[in-house]
Amino acid sequence: METKNKRVFTRRQFLISAGVAAAGAALAGPVIVPATAFGANAPGNRITIGMLGMGRQAYHSNLKTFLNFPDTQVVAVCDVDAWRLDNAQKAVEKHYAKERGTFKGCSAHKDFREILDRTDIDAVMISTPDHWHVPMAVAAAKAGKDICCEKPLTLSIAEGRALSDTVRRYNRVFRTDSEFRSHAFFQRACELVLNGRIGKVHTIRTGVPAGDIACGPQPAMKVPEELDYEMWLGPAPYAPYTLNRVHPRQSYARPGWMRVLDYCEGMVTNWGAHLNDIAQWGNGTDRTGPVEVEGKGWYPTDGLWNVLLSFDIKYRYANGVRLIYKIDRPFVRFEGDEGFIEADYGKRSIKAEPQSILKSPIGPDEIHLPLKGEKRDFIDAVKTRGRTLADAEVGHRTTSLCQVGYIAIQVGRKLEWDPDAERFVNDETANRLLGRPMRSSWRL
Repeated sequence: METKNKRVFTRRQFLISAGVAAAGAALAGPVIVPATAFGANAPGNRITIGMLGMGRQAYHSNLKTFLNFPDTQVVAVCDVDAWRLDNAQKAVEKHYAKERGTFKGCSAHKDFREILDRTDIDAVMISTPDHWHVPMAVAAAKAGKDICCEKPLTLSIAEGRALSDTVRRYNRVFRTDSEFRSHAFFQRACELVLNGRIGKVHTIRTGVPAGDIACGPQPAMKVPEELDYEMWLGPAPYAPYTLNRVHPRQSYARPGWMRVLDYCEGMVTNWGAHLNDIAQWGNGTDRTGPVEVEGKGWYPTDGLWNVLLSFDIKYRYANGVRLIYKIDRPFVRFEGDEGFIEADYGKRSIKAEPQSILKSPIGPDEIHLPLKGEKRDFIDAVKTRGRTLADAEVGHRTTSLCQVGYIAIQVGRKLEWDPDAERFVNDETANRLLGRPMRSSWRL
């Protein structure tokens, strides 16, 4: 139901109509081409952007990048928290007022569908909690919008397949918003590995920092007046409001939802979507996955915060390469029969043995990997209709790599994985977990 200026939205209506929960079901609908394709009619011939979600990552990073591009214009912001929404709108208008004197051309919305309905918006930046990524991205693709979406993209492997297939079906430009391919030391490491500077690769090691902690049961609280909690929950199971489930009031501090499995899988996919993306890039497997996986880990069995707090996962690829992924420091190390190359995120540096590898030039007939900022990559592809460096398929494969490891931890045994069919071989117990968020409380 609609009124003239505002949609009436209930969580029940969303769960009935979204269709994304049954990932893998047919996703159909008309292709709507925005009137401002290529930004031809945007103010100043800029690509027009709608921002979906204005939490800490959006406000401090994503928004500022688009505001500072000469060829983009943020024309709308959306959030279910009125305080954050107001801050975002003011930030946009203050920025553009610097070049125009006064500016009041940024609209503010609580319902993301109002932005998708607009024909004057070319693309959206999705910076919401993870449980909203796929529903919003699928709706945006159907509405003819190009999409930049925060990582990790999904909460389940089936969700990722549905997302990638939908983006391809509607011919939309998509960028998984991880900046790690934009760091020169990661790009250089992958170039050297792919061009054989350490010989035949046999082992890759990746680590992510320990950033999650436990939190016991929390009391139900009154929903803050500035928060539309029903809309915040959206496709997630109903749960009573408590502060540590959502985010701090009137603050951009680290939110509690990042430690609750209904909304996020924790560090295993959160930072794993960064470091394992580099591992897949350097291994030449960023559009496929491993063939074998086993792992161990620990997560709380009660309380509010219930994501994995520690893990050690081992994979094997069809090319024989082993990937060892665990809680450690943020790094990627490629080991071959002629040496190793290690890229350290914390030190923003690269080292190798022998050291001479680092001075090796990449010849004109060898593999050259692009190097550009992730949002620059996105906007350039919006203009050319080309493929980004980390499109929906790449983002899905990186996230699903982490997720098959988590499933192996849950079932407690070594699993065979078919990366083409995206199913476990002869293990229906594990396959039952492909279409659901990773919840430690599931009964198998």
